[in-house]
Amino acid sequence: MRLFFVLIFLIGGVYGEGLISPIPQFISYNKQKALLGKKLFHDPRLSKDNTISCATCHNLDIGGDDNLPYSFGIKGQVGTISSPTVLNSGFNFLQFWDGRAKDLKEQVSGPIHNPIEMGSSFGEVIEKLEKDEEYVVHFEKVYSGKITEDRVADAIAEFEKALYTPNGKFDKYLRGKTGILSNDEKEGYLLFKEYGCISCHNGINVGGNLYQKFGVMKNYVDKHNQQGLYNLTKNEEDKYYFKVPTLRNIQLTAPYFHDGSATDLQTAIEVMIEYQLGITPEKKHIEKIEKFLLTLTGEKPKIMNRD
Repeated sequence: MRLFFVLIFLIGGVYGEGLISPIPQFISYNKQKALLGKKLFHDPRLSKDNTISCATCHNLDIGGDDNLPYSFGIKGQVGTISSPTVLNSGFNFLQFWDGRAKDLKEQVSGPIHNPIEMGSSFGEVIEKLEKDEEYVVHFEKVYSGKITEDRVADAIAEFEKALYTPNGKFDKYLRGKTGILSNDEKEGYLLFKEYGCISCHNGINVGGNLYQKFGVMKNYVDKHNQQGLYNLTKNEEDKYYFKVPTLRNIQLTAPYFHDGSATDLQTAIEVMIEYQLGITPEKKHIEKIEKFLLTLTGEKPKIMNRD
C-alpha cells in the first residue's frame, strides 16, 4: 500500500505540473445546428408522454445535471445512476458512466430509448416533430432536408458541443495569471497533486479521459451495485470501473459519484482519498483541496445567451 502511494505521489506530484489544460476560450461549432439542437434539448416531446426533456436531467441553469442522487424519468420512475453534467461533455473520451457511447451524437439515443428515462423511440419523436411546422422549416433550413434520426442526434450533439465553460479562475492561472489564486487555493492544488488525485483527474476536463476502478484500495459498492465497464465487456476484471468524471464546475454538481452518495464536496474528497489511495487525509488538507476545486467553475456557455 505504501509503495502504491509513493508511485502515485511521483506521478501526481512530480509529473503533475502541466497535466491540466485550460479550456479553450473559443470552440468552433455550427451555430445554426446548435440552436436547433438547443430547441430539441429543451423539448419534452422527445419523451413518450411529453414530460421529460434532456434539460430535465441536465439543467443548464445550475451545473448541467439535476442535483439529485438519481434522476426521475417518465411516469415518475427513478433511475439507478446519477446524471453526469453535460457541461464540457464534448471533452470526454467516451459518454455515460460506463462509456458505452463513443461520442455525443451516439449518446443521444440512449435516454430517448431508455424505458425509465424517456421511454420513446426516434420513430415516435420524428412523428411528433413532423407535426410542428416550425421544426419542419428549421430542419429544411439547416440540413436542406426532412427530419431524420441522424439529424436530430446531430443537432443535439452540436448543441452539447457548445456547452463549454471557459475562463475559470484556474484556467486564468494556467494562462499565466498566477496571482489570481489565493495561497490556500495554490496549496490545495499542490495537495491535489501530492495526494495523487491528478493521476486520474487531469487533461482539459480534469477527468473524463480514462476509466478507473471505484475502490482501488477499499471495496466500494453502491446500493444498486452498478458495475460500470463490466456492463459492456462482461469481463470480471472490469467490474466497478467507471469513466472518471470531470471536476469542472464541481461546485455546482452535488451530490457526487455515480450513486450520488456524497452530498458535499469535502465528503467526496475524503472518500476518494480513502477508497482510491488508502489514506486518511487531514481535515485541513481536505479544506484546501476543496478551495482549489472551487477555482474550476467556468463561465456560462455563450450558446445559452438569448439570441
